[in-house]
Amino acid sequence: MKASDLLVRCLEAEKVRVVFGLPGEENEDLLFSLADSKIRFVACRHEQGAAFMADVWGRLTGMAGVCLATLGPGATNLITGVADAQLDKSPLVAITGQGSVERLHKESHQAIDVVSMLKPVTKWNTSINRPEVIPEVVRKAFKLAEREKPGATHLELPEDVARMEVDASPIPPRRLRRPAPDYKALDAAFDILRSARRPLVLAGNGAIRKLASKHLRQFIEATGIPVVTTFMGKGAVSCEDPRSLFAVGMLARDFVQDAFDEADVVMTVGYDVAEYDPKLWSSRRALRVIHLDFEPAEVYAHYQPEVELICDISAALWELNLRVQRSPLHFGNWALPVREQVARDVASYQLREGEPFTVPGALSLLRQLMAPEDVLISDVGAHKVWIARNFCALEPNTVLISNGLASMGLSLPGGIAARLAQPERRVVCAMGDGGFLMNAAEIETATRCGVCFPILVFNDASYGLIRWKQRNRRAFEVGTALTNPDYVKFAESFGIRGYSPRTVAELERVLGEVIPAQQMCIVEIKVDQSPDVELSHKLAAWAQARTQAPSAAGDS
Repeated sequence: MKASDLLVRCLEAEKVRVVFGLPGEENEDLLFSLADSKIRFVACRHEQGAAFMADVWGRLTGMAGVCLATLGPGATNLITGVADAQLDKSPLVAITGQGSVERLHKESHQAIDVVSMLKPVTKWNTSINRPEVIPEVVRKAFKLAEREKPGATHLELPEDVARMEVDASPIPPRRLRRPAPDYKALDAAFDILRSARRPLVLAGNGAIRKLASKHLRQFIEATGIPVVTTFMGKGAVSCEDPRSLFAVGMLARDFVQDAFDEADVVMTVGYDVAEYDPKLWSSRRALRVIHLDFEPAEVYAHYQPEVELICDISAALWELNLRVQRSPLHFGNWALPVREQVARDVASYQLREGEPFTVPGALSLLRQLMAPEDVLISDVGAHKVWIARNFCALEPNTVLISNGLASMGLSLPGGIAARLAQPERRVVCAMGDGGFLMNAAEIETATRCGVCFPILVFNDASYGLIRWKQRNRRAFEVGTALTNPDYVKFAESFGIRGYSPRTVAELERVLGEVIPAQQMCIVEIKVDQSPDVELSHKLAAWAQARTQAPSAAGDS
């Protein structure tokens, strides 16, 4: 068989269902091999969109999403989505075409060193220079991409190698057992918890993978330890749980910081330093830190755990739960005042008829209209901060936020992947006007593929997050103002509905129709930007007052 046929058979062995990408001359043989397989090829409008689709597929399913591009500009366009998957710990396998091996040693048309270019943003990558190695390199690419912590890998297939004949078979995947926790480390961690008065859990990205969320919820239920999540850990514990303190991740001091100030022990669970700098919460020498993750803690001046549990997160939580059964731990709800303060603030952003729309107000309405298992995919911008801070996540992997690389443009392509990967789940994609036009062309991909979901565009006529930060620092902004198309006409040009509600009642009616129906549409929500800077001023005033006031947290 041809080498390209063998590679596709290897993809089938890995249970790949969809490949997202763009056609090119140098990946032609692979495309025709895909056409003869059970794998669906989704032709996208931009390689970045294809990589974002593979990224979100991996996050939702735990199995590597696959994206395909040609050489040169195809590969360079792919890199942002690949890097996003790497920093957000999403399993992804990227495949790129390349010119014939005979011309790679010299300057030639569109030829660049793609393997070297992608090396810094992948766990592993290689060029396939002989067809016989295809079974090994494909198995290795998927094994490494899906192994904790997951990330991106890359394979390059030169066009002449793709046409070569080969006699080989796929290497079947084998299920791996992740490492069990070290019992001495478990005992040390449990001793620290047992001696604590006000322990706190910081749940990160890793807490929503595998069975970690299930076992974390059991641990919290048994002990009463309060939980803060990072932006990407949202849903590890339901925000309706009385021990949930919602999410942390703003660079400014937020109300939840009180819990870190009062805690004497913090156990991090699946925490990624790339998400939230530990100097914002872990600078006190008296604070004892337990690190529970699949990998050792990053060496960091402000993050020096006393105990590191390097193992399968679920297994460690299982063992801790057994210890709690034998030797119960009860800490009361010492952080309840913090929870109540955050909850009051979130509830204060209700939309009122006759007043301008705001992002947090619209999110309050959106939460009422979405079921616990529905998926909200956030782009990056000012709205992302509000989604992370104010939108209540009830289940893991129901609020998808890019916060490692934090790349704009992910949400709309991500909606396509989410609907293809898990068509039984309802999806809402939220983005700002800045991020929307970055990959708006993928609306055509969605309609051609027959996938539907509402697109919410928070229109503030600016790069809102940068505007927010500039105004905080300098009281004015540079380079942030934008103009926008007529979103209703823009939607209609793709053959879908567009809405631009003007009243709260109209917004509620539109969202109440399009979310349950999973209507492919654009809903423009023109938002007032004033709550952004107002939040910064409110938190700054609160933080200053806290330095002169006693603790807000109660005794256990």
